[in-house]
Amino acid sequence: MADITPVLYVTRIESFSACHRLNSSQLGEKDNQDIFGKCNNPNGHGHNYKVEVTVKGKEAVMATLDHKNIDKDVPYFKDIVSTTENVAVYIWKGLEKLLPPNTLYKIKIHETDKNVVCYKGEWM
Repeated sequence: MADITPVLYVTRIESFSACHRLNSSQLGEKDNQDIFGKCNNPNGHGHNYKVEVTVKGKEAVMATLDHKNIDKDVPYFKDIVSTTENVAVYIWKGLEKLLPPNTLYKIKIHETDKNVVCYKGEWM
């Protein structure tokens, strides 16, 4: 009988606090307000994010986000709207560089108790 090794996934939960503003540089002020509503506040708004990273190995990245203004302190978001979906992609890209190929499985971010984003590195 061949040796069978189970595949295990380890999830690490971390948190960070940051503010952001949903605003696209490709849209005018009215379009941004119509699309993003109160989330387009010029002063931004804050969240206490909870991030779940599931891997077959290690993890890192929180220092670039924790207690930062995502729009102003994280160069990646200079021309990318800082939606939680895009934050998940940013975390994925950062971790993917540090881990062996094909070990990162899923990024899950809890923006609020009711809003959760999962990203598995897939593109359509």
